[in-house]
Amino acid sequence: MSPFSNLFLVRSSAIHGLGLFAARALLASTPLGSYEGRRLTASEVEAADWDSGLTYLFGLSDGTVIDGGQDGNALRHLNHSCNPNCEAVEEWSEDGTLQLGVVVLRDVTEGEELCIDYALTIDESCTPEAYPCGCSAPGCRGTLVAQD
Repeated sequence: MSPFSNLFLVRSSAIHGLGLFAARALLASTPLGSYEGRRLTASEVEAADWDSGLTYLFGLSDGTVIDGGQDGNALRHLNHSCNPNCEAVEEWSEDGTLQLGVVVLRDVTEGEELCIDYALTIDESCTPEAYPCGCSAPGCRGTLVAQD
């Protein structure tokens, strides 16, 4: 059992599908754990057939990608918000592997959905409108794509 399992639970989300919710009040800077999953190279990601439309991919600065849909944990259910209450932070493990930790940005109340800003990067052949946002947060930018 994860030492973080008492911090959150997975349930139906008004934003999208399943979401991650605070199981109790959480203070800013509380670590929620590491985003886990199969490690992929950029070429493996490009070669894969992503026909389901639902992916749990998280790109890291070293060029690797974590696929939370394969051997992942509950953190894969973090939905996007343009006004997030959590953030993903890269950390180096003792064995030299780049990890992705998730940390609470501000105090949250019990039952509040925990969200990050996906800040997607897209190539020139796509438009931000192809990645609509459903967060309904004040100041929602209408897309999952990162702001310039």
